[in-house]
Amino acid sequence: MSAGDDDGPVNDESGSASDGGLGTEAVSDASPPFDLSTIDADAFEQLVIDELDELPDDMVDGLDNVVFVTEDRPEDGSLDLLGLYDGVALTERGQYGFGELPDRIILYREPLLDIAEDLDDLKDQIHITLVHEIAHFYGINDEQLHELGWG
Repeated sequence: MSAGDDDGPVNDESGSASDGGLGTEAVSDASPPFDLSTIDADAFEQLVIDELDELPDDMVDGLDNVVFVTEDRPEDGSLDLLGLYDGVALTERGQYGFGELPDRIILYREPLLDIAEDLDDLKDQIHITLVHEIAHFYGINDEQLHELGWG
C-alpha cells in the first residue's frame, strides 16, 4: 500500500499532515462587509454605467435624446426619491424633433445608498431604478409598474 491509498492523511514535503489535496478545511469565500459610505459620486456613476450596460438591448435601443444623470439628492434634500424621469413620455409626444432638450433620467446616490444593505443590493437597486425610470420614458405609469413588480 502506498501513501495516500488509505483514507487517512499523508505527510507532504514539509512533513506536516495533509489531506492529500482534498481540501477538507473550510475556506470562507465571504469578503468583509463593504462600506457603502466609501462610494463617492464618481464610483456611483460608474455603477450606474455598469448597470445600464446590463439592461436588455430592447429596452435601451429606443431611448432617443435621453441623458442619464447622477446627483447626490433630489432638490428637496429628501432621501425618499431614488430616481426621476424628467421629460415627456413617448406616448405623450406630439411634435418632437430637432433642437429639443434631452429628457433626463436622474439617479440619486444618497437615497440609493441609504436603502442598500450591501454592494450587491446597491447594484440591484440601481438596476430596478433604471428600469423604473426608463419605463416612464416609454409611457408606463407608476400604477402599471407596481402591477409588473417594478414599483
